[in-house]
Parts: sequence; C-alpha cells; structure tokens
Amino acid sequence: MAKAIIMHETGGPEVLHLADYDPGRPGLGEVLLRQEAVGLNFIDVYHRTGLYPLPSLPATPGMEGAGIVEAVGEGVTEVAVGDRVAYAGPPPGAYSEIRIMPADRLVKLPEFISTRHAASMMLQGMTARYLVKGCYGVKAGDKILIHAAAGGVGLIVCQWAKHLGATVIGTVGSPQKAELARDNGCDHPILYRDEDFVARVKEITRARGVDVVYDSVGQSTFMQSLDCLRPMGMMVSFGQSSGSIPPLDTGVLAAKGSLFLTRPSLMVYTAKREDLLVHAHDLFEVVEKGAVKIEVRQTYPLAEAAQAHSDLEGRKTTGSTILIPGQ
Repeated sequence: MAKAIIMHETGGPEVLHLADYDPGRPGLGEVLLRQEAVGLNFIDVYHRTGLYPLPSLPATPGMEGAGIVEAVGEGVTEVAVGDRVAYAGPPPGAYSEIRIMPADRLVKLPEFISTRHAASMMLQGMTARYLVKGCYGVKAGDKILIHAAAGGVGLIVCQWAKHLGATVIGTVGSPQKAELARDNGCDHPILYRDEDFVARVKEITRARGVDVVYDSVGQSTFMQSLDCLRPMGMMVSFGQSSGSIPPLDTGVLAAKGSLFLTRPSLMVYTAKREDLLVHAHDLFEVVEKGAVKIEVRQTYPLAEAAQAHSDLEGRKTTGSTILIPGQ
C-alpha cells in the first residue's frame, strides 16, 4: 500500500492528511510512476481552497513531479520502464509516493537533470517559458516588470529575460528577497511595501513604461500594473495570490493606452504533446547553458505538505520548493 496526501474537503492547510491508498495498475496509454520528488506550486493552494475546483473529493492535489517509470499500460510508446521522467500539469495527484499518469504528459529527463531538480523546475520553468516566449516575445532592449520576483517563477523569469537582453524590474517584499532577485538577473528590485512601484517604474523607464508586466499577484496589483505599461503594452495576468481580480470594464484598456491583456495558463500552452515537448526542450536548453539556474531552496517530507502550504502562503519561501515522498 502506498502513501498519499488525501483531502476530503477544501479549506486551510489542515485539510491535507497523509493516508494509505492504492494507485491501481496502468491502463491504456498510462504508466505507473514511482515518484522521487514532487513540486510545490501556488496552483496547489488554489485547488486546496477550492478556488480552482478539483474534479471530485476526496482527492490528492499536486500538479508536478518526477520519478521512475515502474510499469506501462497497453499502447504506451512515449516512455519505457526504467525511464526517468517528469511532468507539470493534469491530472492532479502528485502528492503521492506512486501514481498513475498518462504517458503522453511525461517528459524524459536528460542526464544532467536529477529528478529532484526536475520536480523543482518543470511547472515554474515551463510557465516562465510561455511568459517570455509565448505571451510576449521578450527581446533585447525590452523593459519588463515581474511581480513576486523572488518567487519560483519570478527568479526564472528574471534570469531568462536578462539572458534575452531585457532590462528586468521586479517587485519583492523584503531586502533579502531584493538581494536574491538581483543575484538572479533583476536589474531593479522594488520593495513594494516601502515604495510606490508605479512611480518607481516610471522613474526607471523615464516615464515611458514597460513593454510587458507579468503579474501573478492579482487583486492587489492589477490596476497599478496597467499604469506601468507603455502605450500598446502587454499585461500578462497569470495568477492571483492576493485574491481574484474584480470584473474589468475593457474601456480601461483603451483609456490607459490601447493596452493588451491576456490571462494565460500553462495547461493550454502545453495541451498538445508537441507543444509540451517544445516548452520542456527550451527550458532544458537554457538550464544546460547556465543561462537559467534553478535551485531547490526548500525541501519538506511529503507528510509535511500542510506546513509547506502554510509557509508558501505566508511568503516564507523563495524560489522552488519540493516535497519528498517516503520521508
């Protein structure tokens, strides 16, 4: 019998409990995956609270993991028994020691990436990829604003955008996080608790505004983020850690400079297997080059998932965090 985190209801971290469960056997197009590491992401919090409803309850949350293929079902051609693989996306269920996964959602790992490393980078790294190459193609000379610059996605975006030649501006919550962001390619960390980030962005850009804003914070930053954009700039709202964004009169976009607005999702950008592989390839490439460095900054036993969620929501974590099954 394997262990998994099971939630019988939505709510706070206390709804996450370690329990016995039977993962079953792989069916058509599926594999049985023994997980060596699981990624912690804010979407897990959204699932736990019910903001993004899970298909049914009881359920095991988690959208990212890495491990070894132990068995394959009928018709599987993408991977084989013994392969080291990782994933980032549905179906939920990553908070487990062993699980069933659709084979076509798995990516084989190159030798230079460990399973722990992979579990810390697939979801956040491929998110960063669609942000800087999909939603808006960052290029040399661009100026960008990334909120939560010391977070998991933020640190990757800072590095990747800097590698592409952009000037990177980022908001952070403490001097320590400002230093971390600066060490990862952020040219201008802004302490949002101490400074008006809109005024500071206008100062840095000499009143022009940035070409693109990447905003995962949501409610508390959305309108001010629009004010940071140049005319015809791109607002990318890809999360809502501070709460849902209220309904928007699209006339605001015209009034603030004919702005573009998108609310993307990794699951859409990687829905086709060929797109998933392109995102993974581009991520592995910049990591192999050393242009993007991804560190596991926090590690918790799987049994302590509730504490990990509490720390994530309390802004006590930076960068990437993983949970270790079997501990």
